[in-house]
Amino acid sequence: MSRMLRITWVKSGIGYSKRQKATVRALGLKRLGDSVTHKDVPSIRGMVRAISHLLKVETVGEEG
Repeated sequence: MSRMLRITWVKSGIGYSKRQKATVRALGLKRLGDSVTHKDVPSIRGMVRAISHLLKVETVGEEG
């Protein structure tokens, strides 16, 4: 069992680099206000850290 992260897109990407916008899309977020759930793994943590100013992140319960 692994911990899960609920990631919510809360701030627009307008005015930020294409790379940051691409990271938002790579996380599976399509429009402002969307939320996705991912496993708490280093690759996801790195993506979140790169665009933390655009997101709200919550730890949710165990998977399964």
